[in-house]
Amino acid sequence: MRSTVRCSRFAVANGESSCPAPCGLNLRPDAGLTLVELIITVAIIGILASAALPIARFQVKREKERELRRDLWEMRDAIDRYKDAADKGGIQIKADSQGYPPDLQTMVDGVDVADKKVRFLRAIPTDPMTHSADWGLRSNQDDADADSWGGQNVFDVHTKSDGTALDGSKYNTW
Repeated sequence: MRSTVRCSRFAVANGESSCPAPCGLNLRPDAGLTLVELIITVAIIGILASAALPIARFQVKREKERELRRDLWEMRDAIDRYKDAADKGGIQIKADSQGYPPDLQTMVDGVDVADKKVRFLRAIPTDPMTHSADWGLRSNQDDADADSWGGQNVFDVHTKSDGTALDGSKYNTW
């Protein structure tokens, strides 16, 4: 028969085997986790991890949507600045372009404005939804919901992703 020793927390921490004030702890030399306890612990951790997975996916999707909105805003702002410079007569434009850039690369390469090279975009951003720098373009001659680009100028830009956002809207309508 094994003997058990009752001791206080202070005594256990200091390595003493007996103490005057018992706290109800039973120490056995073979104390440890049983297989059942270990299985239950692993099962609880697994359940908690599986509950956290959808939350993590939701956060990743939300971050991609933020990035998409930021990229679209950046490119649309560059298109507007290009148009303003063209309307003020600082940029030579084609007669049928109505002051909009011919493509996105022109805003990256820059145009001559008053003997200086002016760039409106540092680089064409990568679409976070399609992982490509190939964006859907619209010219002002295209229909508002057109999927193909007429090629005359760049009036608007959108993603080519057919995915659905967290709010239920389609990404390509943003």
